[in-house]
Amino acid sequence: MARKILSRIMTDVVTIDEDKTALEAAVLMTEKFIGSVVVMSSRKIKGIFTERDLMMRVVGEKKDPAEVKLKDVMSKDFVKVLPTDTCKHCLDLMKEHRCRHLLVYDDGEFVGIVSLRDLVALMIDEKEELISQLEDYIRGY
Repeated sequence: MARKILSRIMTDVVTIDEDKTALEAAVLMTEKFIGSVVVMSSRKIKGIFTERDLMMRVVGEKKDPAEVKLKDVMSKDFVKVLPTDTCKHCLDLMKEHRCRHLLVYDDGEFVGIVSLRDLVALMIDEKEELISQLEDYIRGY
């Protein structure tokens, strides 16, 4: 049973302008308790800024988070998926691209984001459902 990611897509996505600083993005992510923000310019998605970007491209390179603009440190080559993609396909993409967030597009339109945490929760649901079905089968229901 290859479950689709549709039920786990976060549609209430936090966005931020590409001219904001890494510090502003970090504060926003902390306030919202999220690991990434979608970076926009003129209502168009330009990239994604994640906790990993903050560590690798800002702190790790000893840049001042209050000075560096998101457009200079965000991930610009983000990975896109469809709402009908499977959990396994998304996990394979995350592994291949070494990322934890995928942007979800439907008919060319951005509809949300799915994270590694969302996919793990989906896998757990899938396994629990399978266990329940197997228990029912064993009991003869």
